[in-house]
Amino acid sequence: MKKIEAIIRKSKYKLVKDALHEVGVNFFSYWDVTGIGNEKEGHVYRGVSYSTNDIQRRYLSIVVNDSFADATIKAILSAASTENVGDGKIFVSDIEECYRIRTGEKGGDTLN
Repeated sequence: MKKIEAIIRKSKYKLVKDALHEVGVNFFSYWDVTGIGNEKEGHVYRGVSYSTNDIQRRYLSIVVNDSFADATIKAILSAASTENVGDGKIFVSDIEECYRIRTGEKGGDTLN
């Protein structure tokens, strides 16, 4: 099993969520987070300058079976990209085991 953690633009969340549902990822957790990135210049919106030092993003946490990791990552990459600095990151790590609390089952079938 793989844990896929993605930090994306908040404006791309709906597109990413829809892309994940299209490939069959129907359960994941998410949080609103603030981070510091590589973008050093400020932005001007309607004549008001604002800092981009603290960046508002959405953090997704998804656990999938190994065979499903590539499809999940491709869905996030295609939906979240603007091809600009600040699109985010995806981290992939191994999950040793998974348990379903209700029944005590363990293994990859508990993700269904």
